[in-house]
Amino acid sequence: MRKDLSSQITLDRIPEKFYKPGDAFELAALTRFEKVPVEIFETATEGSNKVALDIAQQIRKKNSEGKLFVLGLTGGRAAMELYAELVRMHKEEQLSFKRVAVVNLYEYYPLAHPMKASFLARIKEMLLDHIDIDPQNILSPDATIDRTNVMRHCKEFEEHIEKLGGIDVQLLGIGRGGNIGFNEPGSQPASHTRLIMLNSDSRKEASLHLGITDQVPVSAISLGIENILNAKQIFLLSWGEDKAEILKTAIEELASPACPASFLQLHQNASYIIDIHAAGDLTRISKPWLVSSCAWDDKLIRRAIVWLCQKVDKPILKLTDKDYNEHGLSELLTMFGSAYNANIKIFNDLQHTITGWPGGKPNADDTHRPERALPFPKKVLVFSPHPDDDVISMGGTLKRLVDQHHEVHVAYQTSGNIAVNDEEVVRFLAFVKGFKDMFDPQNEHLQKTYETLASYVVNGISNSKDDPQKVLAMKGLIRRGEAKAACRYVGVASKNVHFLNLPFYETGSIKKNPISEKDVLIVKQLLNDLHPHQIYVAGDLADPHGTHKVCLDAVLAAIDDLKHEEWFKDCRVWMYRGAWMEWEIDHIEMAVPISPEELRYKRNAILKHQSQMESAPFLGNDDRLFWQRSEARNKATAELYNQLGLAAYEAIEAFVRYIPV
Repeated sequence: MRKDLSSQITLDRIPEKFYKPGDAFELAALTRFEKVPVEIFETATEGSNKVALDIAQQIRKKNSEGKLFVLGLTGGRAAMELYAELVRMHKEEQLSFKRVAVVNLYEYYPLAHPMKASFLARIKEMLLDHIDIDPQNILSPDATIDRTNVMRHCKEFEEHIEKLGGIDVQLLGIGRGGNIGFNEPGSQPASHTRLIMLNSDSRKEASLHLGITDQVPVSAISLGIENILNAKQIFLLSWGEDKAEILKTAIEELASPACPASFLQLHQNASYIIDIHAAGDLTRISKPWLVSSCAWDDKLIRRAIVWLCQKVDKPILKLTDKDYNEHGLSELLTMFGSAYNANIKIFNDLQHTITGWPGGKPNADDTHRPERALPFPKKVLVFSPHPDDDVISMGGTLKRLVDQHHEVHVAYQTSGNIAVNDEEVVRFLAFVKGFKDMFDPQNEHLQKTYETLASYVVNGISNSKDDPQKVLAMKGLIRRGEAKAACRYVGVASKNVHFLNLPFYETGSIKKNPISEKDVLIVKQLLNDLHPHQIYVAGDLADPHGTHKVCLDAVLAAIDDLKHEEWFKDCRVWMYRGAWMEWEIDHIEMAVPISPEELRYKRNAILKHQSQMESAPFLGNDDRLFWQRSEARNKATAELYNQLGLAAYEAIEAFVRYIPV
């Protein structure tokens, strides 16, 4: 079973030479916009293993000299695979940590019970509890110290690091504001260990880490930027599309307090270790024609011409030879002979992506249509990671498929239970009690169940170890009901709604299990049962919680196993986005226009998911509700098509075809 096929989605459209240059000359040319060394890997696993190997070699070298190795640790998600590899090396390759000291980069403050919700607890779970480190060599800010002693504690913390000989290797992640540690935008390069008040973005990230929406710590103790820069070597790790924009700022723009991570440019031995998704906005990846000659294909040509249109503020058909020559695209003039020929080619390509028939138009010439006309009607299967991603990302297309008489099925891959606030449970418990009192007042069992769960949810008092699981089951039930209501609203038959409850998700906490054979088998069973002609999957790899990627990998692994089946030869796979970002226009292969009325229908379908409104725990770093984000993205796609000289639509939902590798 191939578990990480989603990484191939990006690799298919980025030539290797741009992220793995062949020699120093190529590297210098490709990276001339980059002000700090950057290594790009195909997967997070490859990058993590490379850094882990480097750290292991340094530990062994220091130990052979009889010296202590000092490792600065981060508690963020970026280091999870690196820590797992260090644990493997310890268990399988006898890598010893007896002469290693670790320094925790930051800690929430104050914490009454630090081992329940602290970064140190997280690091212990991921690394320290599984290696032979001396507990006396674990240095971390004290989250329980009295506030009157915080400043003295920060100074003593720095002095302790100095006594250890300083940090040999410091591991970092990067926040969405460019923060390193909790050094928020505005932090100066001379800043030292201190108590920092967290801004709204950091508090939202804290809520994800802690799994709560209220009582989020308002501050943290963190090493300052000068302390970080004093480390002998620094690795900043980052994976995934959601960090691509801030990474470009940190790597390619001048060092500035507005992006604290950019100060790594001042260090003599700092490097960024990122995957191809996180590198997506770097010039050598997003606009390679500015740093090298290109092996032009249709998608890269489209990307370059769309970029040129935005650069000179013209629609495609008004671009001139001068525009191409003045902006580094003279190669295209050589290929096409003139701007006119290039313009017509890309204009027609974009025009052919637009269709009001996402399932294919019957009795029509489908030569230039994104979806084939036959068979008609089609059996369509939409995979939705959470019980609302279907309507958020492709609600208009979903309704269009139903209205055009296709047999539409929706499969919700996870229960989404942890994304329901306790207040929603209280509301439904009150309904259950009212229902009992109205129709079955003598039902003592139901009354006792109500009292037990209400006491647990409201007061935190548990009478049974099963109470947390029962509450999670209720939360899953709430989301099922909302999903069914949304499906009914857009016309999907209840018998065609499937709840897969993939095992990787059902941990009862934010931390999920890795994808397993069990997850893939459940997806394969549904595919074998339905034999669909069309499959829609969420390709939204910018999901900050990682669930979308695991769900996508489960579907792609199942498809990989089934791709030689006879039924699959007549099946196409389309990837949608929308919850967090939209497909770039150069990759869009099917654009479905949404009318104003259909957009209202889509909004109403999203609003059926009442538990995911303002009080939902995991709205992310975007303050808008999901229907607002979705509409904004759909309208922006339509506006971009219009700016390029194509028809003006109210909104557009976009799709990219996936072809099994």
